[in-house]
Amino acid sequence: MHRSAHPTRKPAPARARALRAAIAVGFALGLASLALLVVRLASAPSVPLTLSAGAITGALPRRLRFEWRLVRDRHWQIASSPVASRDATDQIEGNRGVCPTGMVEVSGLMKLDPAPKAQGDLRTIDEMQRTTCKHWISRDYPERCAEFDRERWLLMSRDLDTRPMHFCMDRYEYPNQKGVYPVILVSFYEAAELCAEEGKRLCDEAEWTFACEGEEARPYPYGYVRDPEACVVDQPWKPYIETALRPRGGPAAMAEMDRLWQGKPSGAQPRCRSPFGVHDMTGNIDEWTRSVREGERPSILKGGYWGPVRTRCRPSTRSHDENHMFYQQGFRCCADHDAARAAPAERVVTGDPAAAPLPRELR
Repeated sequence: MHRSAHPTRKPAPARARALRAAIAVGFALGLASLALLVVRLASAPSVPLTLSAGAITGALPRRLRFEWRLVRDRHWQIASSPVASRDATDQIEGNRGVCPTGMVEVSGLMKLDPAPKAQGDLRTIDEMQRTTCKHWISRDYPERCAEFDRERWLLMSRDLDTRPMHFCMDRYEYPNQKGVYPVILVSFYEAAELCAEEGKRLCDEAEWTFACEGEEARPYPYGYVRDPEACVVDQPWKPYIETALRPRGGPAAMAEMDRLWQGKPSGAQPRCRSPFGVHDMTGNIDEWTRSVREGERPSILKGGYWGPVRTRCRPSTRSHDENHMFYQQGFRCCADHDAARAAPAERVVTGDPAAAPLPRELR
């Protein structure tokens, strides 16, 4: 009988066969996962490093949730396009009055803090109003009230002195366009400069407060019951990395703001509207205003931001100087009621917002 030159191979033990099968399956799964990753990377949008108002260089630490653009090499804004022109919004809202395009006429009698009854008496409407809270969400600073007693407040405040107010205020946060995200990381001085470029001025805190609360001095722009669905409020607080925001025009700052951001475009919350028709006055972003008190720094923040803070009309933050800037701070502009004139022509952003020309106020 003919014998093979090679010895007959013994059947592999069952354990060895199982091991080889597992290796083969693992290899196949690895190839499939790699192919899926390649497909996803190929279809995912890239993070823009060249932005419409400035160039950002350097590697970003992670993929961003939003497309950001740098405004004047120092402020930030999420790329977005207006959903309507200011003229069209004026027609829909019907509250422009004698004011320039895109602004709201605010007129009426503002309730004033009570006059001191004795030396050291520093009562304010904010302090009086807190005594009418029917249900507290939290009494720890910054306190939040779920509902104020309207009847009790109207009775308590009926004899307060009043002052006539008449002025114009931007309907939305700067750049004052419905559907556009607000510009942030702006100092008090920079906000005043940007308003002046439009022939306007930064609102003072009394104007801002009255436009928010109306003649009743409501605690919230929409009434007496805190509504977390009306304005962008009560979002969870996220710890921030302060060093990541410096330099403020760098990629690390953009990535940190992208991680922290929980705001929305202007006008996205239709019920977040004051008695005069000014939008987004509480929540979303803090807004710079000018102090009306003598002998203190002029830089006052009003309205709160998207986090779990007071976000009422009367409270203010008075602890930051004029050079302070942060990831949730912006502003809006005011003007005298007799300063009505044609607003600067708008340039509508179309196509890729990161490559298209910016509106005049963002150039």
